Amino acid sequence: MDLLLKRGTEALDTGDLDAAIEHLTALTDHAPDFPEGWNARATAFFVAGRYGPALSDIAQTLRLEPRHWGALNGLGMILDDMEQPERALAAYRASFALNPHQQDVKDAIDRLEKALAGVAL
Repeated sequence: MDLLLKRGTEALDTGDLDAAIEHLTALTDHAPDFPEGWNARATAFFVAGRYGPALSDIAQTLRLEPRHWGALNGLGMILDDMEQPERALAAYRASFALNPHQQDVKDAIDRLEKALAGVAL
């Protein structure tokens, strides 16, 4: 598991998205109960602009680990990019509640709250 995760994240860091997805798919195939494998692959799909598979992998991550604040943050980012501010805000708030040391999430919450001010949620 560790080797596949390492190879996948290294490929992601260098921008080799196909290799990252390949390694992380092998990881999820071999260790389907390991939430970080699903979350890492969701990140690779997100960076590749493949929001459907990213959302599916985030859902699996959260099924395995409902308190995975990184997956909730990723969900917020995707929903934000998909111009679903109310849903993005809910995901960011859930992530921030689990880990209040995320300045980027705090900034996203503040930005969305301002944008939605006066809009019925």
